[in-house]
Amino acid sequence: MPQASSLKPQASPLRPLIIDIHTHIFPPEVCRDRTSFFPGEPGFELLYRDEKKGPLSTAGGLIKAMDRKGIQASVTFGFPWRKPELVRRSNDYVREAMARFPERLLGFACLNPELPDAVEEGERCLRAGMKGLGELALYSSPAEGSWFDRMSPLVELAARWEVPVLLHINEPVGHQYPGKGRQPFWELYELIKTFPTTRFILAHWGGGLWWYQLMKREVKEVLANTYFDTAASPFLYRPEIYEFAIKLLGTGKILYGSDYPLLGLERYLEEMDQAGLLSKQQEAILGGNSQRVLGWPAIY
Repeated sequence: MPQASSLKPQASPLRPLIIDIHTHIFPPEVCRDRTSFFPGEPGFELLYRDEKKGPLSTAGGLIKAMDRKGIQASVTFGFPWRKPELVRRSNDYVREAMARFPERLLGFACLNPELPDAVEEGERCLRAGMKGLGELALYSSPAEGSWFDRMSPLVELAARWEVPVLLHINEPVGHQYPGKGRQPFWELYELIKTFPTTRFILAHWGGGLWWYQLMKREVKEVLANTYFDTAASPFLYRPEIYEFAIKLLGTGKILYGSDYPLLGLERYLEEMDQAGLLSKQQEAILGGNSQRVLGWPAIY
């Protein structure tokens, strides 16, 4: 008899489908003793040195949180470690979580774009049944080449497999905080333009890239297959961002992502209410759009 939390959740008119498209999980050994994984991993230490500001969770912890909040399904991934063996271990753990909770979790392969075997690891994960690449991140300037040079082989892989790719993108201005990188917007735009049929999901509202759809030429067409998640929005933007994004993008391009375990569903619902979103708009952002983009889970 499967445990209750692994059963397919039921949506109803009173409980719309909710998909969290941006969550992180870690193997139990990392959660038990994070400090032992700091040596040689400056990005991990930067983001997770402070246990209060950088909480960690296992797959079981994520499922319990989903059950408490009424979230039916989540896309989940690990961390872009510098050590290849940690990248592999993290991806294997996500794949195991998919197998354990097939109706609840969809795993993306998290890769370090600077590792020479990143494409090979991505191929291994996709062959094993993972359904996308992400969250791909460079938290510092590439050691060699450009941001575009580092990311394009992995996006080419996603294009060949016809799977979505979720990129860590942050706003190019404002205050500094752990994990805020310096992705050049022109390289991000060129990457999207180079792979026009690939489904891009840009984390953290894509750093505001969608604002340039106000331009008279080209941009709206280039971003036709690009979606924007809301991860960490309550930390970064005023609630009015939903209003402006809907005007420029339409409701269908916005995907709810929490950046779990950083933030929970309540903060996002509160800000959607403050922004005056209609119930149909909230339902689309909270799950309907992601279900359409991913083709998962099956329509209830």
